[in-house]
Amino acid sequence: MSPVRSATATGVASAVLLTSFIIAVPGASAAVPTFPNNIVVFPDRDFITIEGYQDRIGQTATVEVTRPGTGVIGSAKSVVSEGDVAFEINHPGGVCWGAGTTLGVTPDILPGDVVAVKFGATAAGDTTTQGIYVTAAPVLAADGVTVTIAGFIADGANPAQMEQRIVEPALKDTAVGRRDVRAVPGPLTANDGYSSSLEFGVTGPNTFTATYVFDGQDAAAIAAAAGSGVRAMSWQVEDAAANRQGLTIAEFGELGGPGMGGCPNGPLQSGPAGATDVTAATVADSLKINWTRPVAIPGTPAITGYRVHAVARTVVNGERAEFGKRINSSAATSTTISGLTPNETYDVFIVSVSSAGETFPAVHAIPVTDIEAPQASASLQTGSFRSMQQLTLTSTEAAAQIYYTTDGSDVFLSGGTLSDVAVLYTAPVDVVQTTTVTFAAVDPSGNLSAQGQVILTITNDPLPTAPVFIGAPLATAAGVTLTWAAADAGAPGLTVTGYSVQAYTADGAPAGPPRTVAGDVTTLVFDGLAAETAYQFTVTASNASGAGAESAKSEPVSLPGAVVANAGADQSITRAVTATTVTLDGSASTSADAIYLWEQVVTGPTDADRVTLTGATTAKPTFSLRVFATPMTNNPLTFRLTVTSGSSVRTDEVRVTPIASPITVTGARWKARDFRVDGVSTSVGGTVTIHSGGPTGPVIGRAPITAAAAPATGGVFTFRLRTAPANPGSIWVDSTLGGTAGPVTVTAG
Repeated sequence: MSPVRSATATGVASAVLLTSFIIAVPGASAAVPTFPNNIVVFPDRDFITIEGYQDRIGQTATVEVTRPGTGVIGSAKSVVSEGDVAFEINHPGGVCWGAGTTLGVTPDILPGDVVAVKFGATAAGDTTTQGIYVTAAPVLAADGVTVTIAGFIADGANPAQMEQRIVEPALKDTAVGRRDVRAVPGPLTANDGYSSSLEFGVTGPNTFTATYVFDGQDAAAIAAAAGSGVRAMSWQVEDAAANRQGLTIAEFGELGGPGMGGCPNGPLQSGPAGATDVTAATVADSLKINWTRPVAIPGTPAITGYRVHAVARTVVNGERAEFGKRINSSAATSTTISGLTPNETYDVFIVSVSSAGETFPAVHAIPVTDIEAPQASASLQTGSFRSMQQLTLTSTEAAAQIYYTTDGSDVFLSGGTLSDVAVLYTAPVDVVQTTTVTFAAVDPSGNLSAQGQVILTITNDPLPTAPVFIGAPLATAAGVTLTWAAADAGAPGLTVTGYSVQAYTADGAPAGPPRTVAGDVTTLVFDGLAAETAYQFTVTASNASGAGAESAKSEPVSLPGAVVANAGADQSITRAVTATTVTLDGSASTSADAIYLWEQVVTGPTDADRVTLTGATTAKPTFSLRVFATPMTNNPLTFRLTVTSGSSVRTDEVRVTPIASPITVTGARWKARDFRVDGVSTSVGGTVTIHSGGPTGPVIGRAPITAAAAPATGGVFTFRLRTAPANPGSIWVDSTLGGTAGPVTVTAG
C-alpha cells in the first residue's frame, strides 16, 4: 500500500467542533522534519515510511523507536534511495526491524513512542506517534446512505490537525469517483458523491465521530464494509503550504508484528534473552551453576526467573534422568542441583522465563571437574592515603566467591575452614581509617586461591576541592588565557597555596610540564604551545597537605597560525523574484602580504548550480543567486577560500543555502480542450513552469504567482490550456522562487 503523502489538506475547515470536550494542544515539536522530508508512522502495522531526504541519497540512515521511560524498543538501518520514498521499514520492498542493528525485535509501536531518523550521530528529525485511532467498524444507518465511525483522540493530539478516511478502491465506480472519502474537522460539508463531518466529544471525552452521508446506497454499502481501509490520521505540524509533517496513520483492524517473511517477531512473540557466562562445576554429588544475568530487549516482557536442569548422558530404557530447579527471581545468578548420581556425566541447560515464554534454544554448559585455583587481587596496593579509599576485590573466576577480613587475620584457617570473622565480598569496601585487609577466593569446586593482603594507611589530611573554569579558554598568538573560580582550601584554617595548570593534546597526553601560579591567583596565560593544535586544560589547587583533585578538562582551543583563512559564517539566502547579490566575507583572514583565491566547489563544468564569482581574488567577492530554473537545485553552494602568504597556504570553506518558497499543486485536471493546474505558494511573485512527465520534461506552459484572496495568505497560481489535445498523465511544477512539486498525477474528467 502506498503511504499517504503530506502534500495537501484540501477542504479542511477552519472550525473544530468541541462538545463538552477540552483537548490540550501542544506546541509543535522542533524536531519534526521539514517538507519534503517526513516520517510517517503506521502504528497498527509497526510500519514506517521515510520520505524525502534526497540530499542524502546513498547514505545510511538509522531509525530508532524510543518509548519514554523505557528507551529504544526498535531500530533499523537502511540506505536512502532516489524518489519520494527514501526507504520503508516492515513493509514489502523495505527492510526489517533490526536490519543493521543488534536489536532483533519488531517494536509494538504505541501512542507516545518517538520515531527518529539520524545519519551517524546527526539527528535528522522525529515523529511522535499520536494517540488517535478508530474504535469500531463503520455503522450503516437504517436510511441506507449514512455511515458513522467512532474513534478515540488522546489528550495532546490536536483536533484541528486530524482527518478520518475510508479507503476502498471500489468507490471509484460510484458517484464518489475516487478511491477514498474523507471527513475533516467541522460540520457536514458537501463533496463529490457524499457529504461528511468530523466532530469531537459528542459521545464522551476523548472521542471523535465521523459522519458520511452518501448520494447513493451503493457507495454507502461499500464504505461500511471497508474493513482495514478505515483509518484515522493526525499530524504534528502543518506548514504554510499545508504540508502535513510528523504524520500518524492508524489503520483499523490491522495487526502488528512482522510485515514480511524473515523479519523478527514482536515483543510478545519473542522469547527472553538467555543468560551469559554460564559455568557448571561438579562438587561431590552436586552441580554448582553460575551465570550472568541477561539484559532484556527493551519493549519485551520482563524476565521473571530461570529454569535450570541437568540431563544425564546415560540412556536407560530409552530415557535419561533429569534434575532441575525453577528459580522465581530475575536477580538470581547461581543455583545448586543436588542429589545427582556419582560418576555420571551431565549436560546443563538454562533458560530465562518471561510471560512471553522461555529462551530458545536453551543455553548449554558441560560440567567440569575443576582443579585449578582462582587468583584474587585488590585494586589498591599497600600505601598511605590522605582520604577515604574504596577497595575493589576481584577474582580470575567469575563464579568464585571472595572473602576478606579487616583485622589482619587469615581468611581461611588450617584445613580450608572459613574464619568466623571473614566477610563475603559483594561490593567495593570503603576504607575510612588505617586498615589491614586480607582476602582470598574459593571457586565452586572448593579450590582456594593464595591469600593476599594490603595495608591502607589513611591520614585524613584535608585537600582543596577541584577548581572550576570560568568561561572558555581564550587563544591568541601569545598563548591561551585561562580563568577559574577559587577552590575551597579543604578545612578551616587552611589556605590555597597555589594552582597548577596542565595542558593536554587531543589524544589525552600531557603537553609538557604544568604551569603554576602562587597564592590566590586564579588566572594564567599558558604560552609555548604549538599553533593550529587543539589543547584542553585542567587546573589543580594545593594547600599545606598537598594537591587536591584535578578539575574537569576545559573546552578544546587552538592557537591561530601565522596565516589564517576564514571564509566567514554559513549563510541562508531567500530566493527572490529577481537575481540576488550575495557577498562572501573573508575579512577575518590574514591580510598582510597575502594572496586570496575564492572558488566554488562544484561537481563539474556542467553543474547546474554553478555561479560566477566577481572579485574572486579579493576578501569579499560577490555572486548572483539566480532565480530558480530546472535543472537547478536548492542544494547548498560551497565556496573555498585559499589564503597564500609566502610558502604558507591555508584554506576554509563556507556554505550558502538558497531558501526556496515551497509550492503545492492543489489540483491538476484534464478533459477535452480544457487542461487546468491550480496551486499555492508560501510567497507572492515569481513564475511557475509546468513540465510534462518529469522535472526536465517538455514545458507545457507557465503561470504567475499572485496574492491569495483574503483572509488567506501567501500566493496562488492557475494555469489553464484550452487546446490540450491529450492528457499528459503526470506533471512536474517548479517555481522561479525555488519551490518544486511533482510528480503530480493529472486526473481526467
